[in-house]
Amino acid sequence: MMKLEFIEARDLPDAWFQCVYRLLEAGSEYVIERGSFQGQKRLEFDYVTVHIKYPGVRPLLPDIPPSLGIPNPVAEGYLESYLPYLMTAAKQPGEDYTYGQFLEKQIEEVIRMYKVDGYGTNQAYMTVGEPESLFLKDPPCLRGIDTRVRDNKLHFVVYFRSWDLGTGFRRTWEPFSC
Repeated sequence: MMKLEFIEARDLPDAWFQCVYRLLEAGSEYVIERGSFQGQKRLEFDYVTVHIKYPGVRPLLPDIPPSLGIPNPVAEGYLESYLPYLMTAAKQPGEDYTYGQFLEKQIEEVIRMYKVDGYGTNQAYMTVGEPESLFLKDPPCLRGIDTRVRDNKLHFVVYFRSWDLGTGFRRTWEPFSC
């Protein structure tokens, strides 16, 4: 039976620390038979929902005490360069895809929907990938972004087929908290 986890956090750093703690406590371990890092062991949640009450509160990165010996996997300045890259269709040499190639036009349409049609819609959902993505060696981890406007605030419900808690969590969520 799959274990369902729900984490309610104050901000991004709190969410990250809670996820790490809960993963060590309740994660499932398996050997990767197909995909990135084939043959290695992976510790992951069966299914996790993370609700971040104040996603825009700074700092966006957790303050990892040096005594823990855990390096910050996100280089200085990375956040400032990742958001523009995430939202545009430009691909770098050697890339099979970028999230932006799937999202760029959809972001424009979601903005248009809210501006022209109002906030009362449940159709402002953006998909990532295409059926052929399944045949890639490493298909997109991010699969969809549902958006809702409630109380004059834009909310994101993001679905990943997989992500790396060490780097993916921080790298992926930070652009959405701006």
